[in-house]
Amino acid sequence: DTLSTRALAARADALAAWLARRGVAPGQVVAAHLANGPDLAALLHATDRCDAILLPLNRRHTESELAEALRNAGARLLLHDGAAPRGEWEVERLPPPEAPLAGPPPRPARDASAPALLLYTSGTTGRAKGALLSHANLRASVEASARHLGAADDDRWLACLPLFHVGGLMILLRCAWQGVPAIVHEGFDAAAVSRALDEDGITHVSLVPTMLARLLEARGERRAPAGLRVALLGGAGASQELLERADKLGWPIAATYGLTEAASQVATRRPGAATDAPLEALPGTELRIVDASGAACAAGETGEILVRGATVTPGYWRDAAATARALKDGWLHTGDLGALDACGRLRVFDRRADLILSGGENVYPAEIEAVLSLHPEVAEAGVAGAPDPEFGARPVAWITRRAAHTPSAASLRSFCRARLAGFKVPVRFHVVRELPRTASGKLQRHRLVEPTPEEPA
Repeated sequence: DTLSTRALAARADALAAWLARRGVAPGQVVAAHLANGPDLAALLHATDRCDAILLPLNRRHTESELAEALRNAGARLLLHDGAAPRGEWEVERLPPPEAPLAGPPPRPARDASAPALLLYTSGTTGRAKGALLSHANLRASVEASARHLGAADDDRWLACLPLFHVGGLMILLRCAWQGVPAIVHEGFDAAAVSRALDEDGITHVSLVPTMLARLLEARGERRAPAGLRVALLGGAGASQELLERADKLGWPIAATYGLTEAASQVATRRPGAATDAPLEALPGTELRIVDASGAACAAGETGEILVRGATVTPGYWRDAAATARALKDGWLHTGDLGALDACGRLRVFDRRADLILSGGENVYPAEIEAVLSLHPEVAEAGVAGAPDPEFGARPVAWITRRAAHTPSAASLRSFCRARLAGFKVPVRFHVVRELPRTASGKLQRHRLVEPTPEEPA
């Protein structure tokens, strides 16, 4: 479906009036279990008109997972376009676009500090938490991204990320702020995305590394479309091999580090920079690196990444303890490990919770995964620590195959030994059909569990 700016505004007005008639009040949570498309885009603006809080639900979650989020959020209403979990919340199908306006749309108070979105974090380390993003957070993110990457009247974004994820939602908000088109796909299909990039005048696209890898595979040696200006790449760390391959084919990759709690982008490498260059903080965003005691690290030293600025969440929904742990003196403690260079540019290494301490050495799973991804018979790799009586923990790898042939553990071990220190070489390898990932493409290492002796590897 195609919606002009005027048609989108009219649809948002109609939905806002309908929500108000249903008794949705300012500050209440409206949940949405909707496919990518114009309905969700209109609802994003409709809840804004009602001063309500929009909770986009993950379409990949089970009914029990959805019910847990809905109960935690205290959702007033659940809107859906198909089956939806039942509970203490009202459940309604979204009214069709041709439904008449149910009275005048409400007049929003426009309190910039009021929450606009409730997004449950991807849960790479366990239970998801509901991060609040205010109207001010969203505006700051949109403006900072435009200043950092540039914005033009002929920009045309392709949204193939899920719109229940902050990366997808921010595309819609950037386009609304600029007054430029967003081409929304219902999901990621490499052939469809490739065709859209070639034929639809796309200037900007946002991807995660697994999407980029599949897109390059689908296109073979074809170069990036000439009109593409920015390919924002976030959600998870990309291997150097993937970045270099994309660069050689002319892809304007803008690798980014971001979080739901910071309204998406925190630091982004500009297109055209070297593929191994550090990331620059977005305008208005401050970065610090601290050690375990909270003391500031010197340039080049690894520690926890802290973020401060107008994009940072005011806190977690109904979770004062988690908010207090994450936000201290205005700084968001990300739990991610990185380092700043002398110019304040950022390198990101890994999740602190995923760090493997082996025989007194720090082992970063992402480094091993990047090496394994270079193996010609490995499509993807995940690494986690396993308890070890002598060393405390040792790295173990899970891989997916690139072709029908399964690489032997000996060949994988030899490949790693030629490129990694001995203590970083995985002690075991498991071949799996797929790796556990969030909707944004982040690897969920806490779900990498070795089979018991009775189970096949």
